[in-house]
Amino acid sequence: MALTKSERRTRIRKRIRKAISGTTSSPRLSVFRSNAEIYAQIIDDLTGTTIVTASSRDKDLADAKGNKSEVSKLVGKSLAGKAKAKGIETIVFDRGGYLYHGRVKSLAEGAREGGLKF
Repeated sequence: MALTKSERRTRIRKRIRKAISGTTSSPRLSVFRSNAEIYAQIIDDLTGTTIVTASSRDKDLADAKGNKSEVSKLVGKSLAGKAKAKGIETIVFDRGGYLYHGRVKSLAEGAREGGLKF
């Protein structure tokens, strides 16, 4: 029987998480994409804490103009700025089971433009 979209994404996500783990020196940037919004957080998996978060629902980005990909790029830049303020330079990117194109790719490009290395 064929898998549903969510089951397929869950399997891919688990496969990715087997190989990727965030440490204190290079935490993990995790992405969640809903139909309308996009959320990103930088996580230290050793301590189980979220260090920095950013989303398209943040007050400074809520009135941003443009399509969803353009807003995702702004979210990536915002996340990178917050991470730089906390002293984070390098990260490990976790696409969360989503394909690396569209909004997920835009968020990653925005984070790179903001100064994060991965």
